[in-house]
Amino acid sequence: MQSLYDIPAPAKLNLFLHITGRRADGYHLLQSVFMLIDWSDTLHIDVRADGHISREDLSSPLPADDLIIRAAKALQQHSHCPLGAHIGIEKSIPAQAGMGGGSSDAASTLLALNKLWGLDLPLSTLHQIGLSLGADIPFFLHGTHAWVEGIGEQLTSIDLPNGQFAVAKPEEGLETQKIFSDCSLKRDTEPAIISGFAADAFGYGQNDLQAVAEKLCPSITRTISWLASKGLNAKMTGSGSAVFAHSLSEVDLCGAPSGTQARICNVLEVHPLYGWATRDGL
Repeated sequence: MQSLYDIPAPAKLNLFLHITGRRADGYHLLQSVFMLIDWSDTLHIDVRADGHISREDLSSPLPADDLIIRAAKALQQHSHCPLGAHIGIEKSIPAQAGMGGGSSDAASTLLALNKLWGLDLPLSTLHQIGLSLGADIPFFLHGTHAWVEGIGEQLTSIDLPNGQFAVAKPEEGLETQKIFSDCSLKRDTEPAIISGFAADAFGYGQNDLQAVAEKLCPSITRTISWLASKGLNAKMTGSGSAVFAHSLSEVDLCGAPSGTQARICNVLEVHPLYGWATRDGL
């Protein structure tokens, strides 16, 4: 029976995140740049002949019906594949961090099972399946750094310079829905253009979710202040609670606030699974 081991599922950082409006159905319109970094989860997948989808948590426990299981079942249903899979997951990316860990796991699951099950579905089909599960999944399937618009589904590949970032996740997490439902959330930032961002890729813009997130989770403010004491100008990624700062030199991350996960991360050139599905016109 076929197997694939040590399948990476990298995290992302939002170099900026602007909310430019809101659709009639309540979804927020955004602009952002999603950047791939080398903080990764790892999956191990064995094909099952009995058609069952199972998961083994090799580190921290996950909910029974998490995005990995949902992605595998959605692909199985779409393709009518009679095969199943047993998926082991080593979690490293923190939960409720704004780093896309669950979405990245789902994307790597789709790419790996597309290969293991011999489906040969094009990337556009995997995008459709991924988008039905979560707005960030298409980005990880896309495989490159991206200028992101709409509700997160409009992706334009961009190049980014190499760089090193200090990334810190406070012990507390945040539920995305609480931030987006807050009446004080800024929802009218003027639209940006790629050329404006490109002039200062690692310093451009702000995260419009950050003010609300800091109100709900004071440990974000404490973590930003701790990085400031290291000479770093940090801001939040996604809906938090992780924050990050571009670093031009080596940084000692000792002395982090209690419960904080902190590490130095590097920018990836492309997703490690880039090319695992046919890029039909994407």
